[in-house]
Amino acid sequence: MLDFFTIFSKGGIVLWCFQGAGVTESFTGPVNALIRSVILQERGGNNSFTHEALSLKYKLDNEFELIFVVGFQKILTLTYVDKFIDDVQLHFRDRYKNELEQKGTLKLLNSTFAFEDAFSELLKLAEESSKARSPVPMRSFKESEKSQKTVKSMIETKGGDKGKEQGGKKSKNTKKEGECCLLRVVVRMFGSLLHSVANVLQLLQKSPKPQKPKEKQKRVWDNAGSSDKNLDYSDKNGAGSGDGEKNLEAQFDPVCSTSKELAVGAEASASLTMKRGGGFGGMFGMLKGLVGSKSLSRDDMEPVLEKMRDHLIAKNVAADIASQLCDSVAKKLEGKVMGTFTTVASTVKQALQDSLVQILQPKRRVDILRDVMEAQSQRRPFVITFCGVNGVGKSTNLAKISYWLIENGFSVLIAACDTFRAGAVEQLRTHQRRLNSLHPPEKHGGRPVVQLYEKGYGKDAAGIAMEAIAYARNQAFDVVLVDTAGRMQDNAPLMTALAKLIAVNMPDLVLFVGEALVGNEAVDQLVKFNQALADHSMSDKPRLIDGIVLTKFDTIDDKVGAAISMTYITGQPIVFVGTGQTYNDLRSLNARAVVSALMKA
Repeated sequence: MLDFFTIFSKGGIVLWCFQGAGVTESFTGPVNALIRSVILQERGGNNSFTHEALSLKYKLDNEFELIFVVGFQKILTLTYVDKFIDDVQLHFRDRYKNELEQKGTLKLLNSTFAFEDAFSELLKLAEESSKARSPVPMRSFKESEKSQKTVKSMIETKGGDKGKEQGGKKSKNTKKEGECCLLRVVVRMFGSLLHSVANVLQLLQKSPKPQKPKEKQKRVWDNAGSSDKNLDYSDKNGAGSGDGEKNLEAQFDPVCSTSKELAVGAEASASLTMKRGGGFGGMFGMLKGLVGSKSLSRDDMEPVLEKMRDHLIAKNVAADIASQLCDSVAKKLEGKVMGTFTTVASTVKQALQDSLVQILQPKRRVDILRDVMEAQSQRRPFVITFCGVNGVGKSTNLAKISYWLIENGFSVLIAACDTFRAGAVEQLRTHQRRLNSLHPPEKHGGRPVVQLYEKGYGKDAAGIAMEAIAYARNQAFDVVLVDTAGRMQDNAPLMTALAKLIAVNMPDLVLFVGEALVGNEAVDQLVKFNQALADHSMSDKPRLIDGIVLTKFDTIDDKVGAAISMTYITGQPIVFVGTGQTYNDLRSLNARAVVSALMKA
């Protein structure tokens, strides 16, 4: 039933693995895809992952830095997998605890983990328990509640007078029954109270009566006619005169007597605590809790995670993304031992900050200048397609990127494929004229560094893009920038046209242009754009969004959550950030600066 099961460390050392009977394909491909797409990208909120025909389930052990992964066919429904992977984790930890506590790669490599027999036994028990759960049979009509109803009960009377009368009578009877029950309760309470008072009086009668204090012996100061023994006021047990003074003090000073009794009681309670706790256990226990031997649990982190989730949403992170990020951090920290004198809040905040930095850092290299130079060596233009919703600034940021490319010594051809919006071609022509005025043709051998390829309005955008790429190849342009019409993600005809344009021309880079002002809408836009490109593609491996251009970044202050939402959804990097209205206002994203602004209170 299972294709494979593997246990490896977060450093990449495979400690033990199992491969099912009849499975010939290696499991390194699915596991590497899981590591690249989920674990390294801090997407551990969901413990399942799909790779081609396989479904993978994984579990993190943060105390020993281990990862448990099980893989099986996607078409199978194995209900026991979640419990099975938990059982394997607990059994493996308990069995090889000494080996796992030894830190260091070489020590792990030298250790042997013979886990086959225990694994086979656990798998057999899990499969038998799943078979024992027989499906619940469907009830027959006679067993249902509907069969118990009579025809008379389903007939509605006109006006409902009969039902009201019956209901009124029922309510009166119910009221009388309630009053009787309340009276019984009051009588019982009164009886129990009388019984308690009688017991107290009986105890008072049995208690011993207080003894009258002894008459004090009067001192005789005149020794005439009396013996010397009358002047001896020491204790009869042989105590000295000093003890006699203490006895007198205790006799005549009741406050002193009470304080002595309290002191004795305190000493007795302290000695009892010492006997129970074994010395200074309470103090050492408190110090032990401070010095960081506590293992984090989900209950410990939940209050902090709730505040972090609300903070991220307030910073414009989509609500679903904020919840998934907090769940990922919880799974990453659960079972981990806290550091010395660290609090739960600081530990969770640091882990969340590291996760956000990891998300914003690209999982693949996006170096447009180097890619353009590589395309030059192949004697072809480098093609970039811009897409996005209406009004986010696609044409303006296309002009900024044109200026950036010209500054780096490349020639640019702009393809006006927005044949839908009125004034789109004229806007691009204005940008072309201004860019050429900034870089006159006289400084570039008499050739304009920027040209516009346009065929007017109402034409097929995919055909115009194809002609523009062919023209750029013949005229030896370095880069082709394809401007497309803005479209909402719900507009099916326009999304189909965009998918056709990308599928036919196969650009080198597809950039999604989105504004930094959106919150939850960013998730919907990117998901549906990617889904449309995948649905309308004619190849098995469709071209999806390769990168993001985030516009209007200068208008959001510290509410930079849209950057997190967009990167988390696509897994693609933010290539450029628009920070103003001039051609120079184009920046690359500083991940740590964005995270610092996001975590700022």
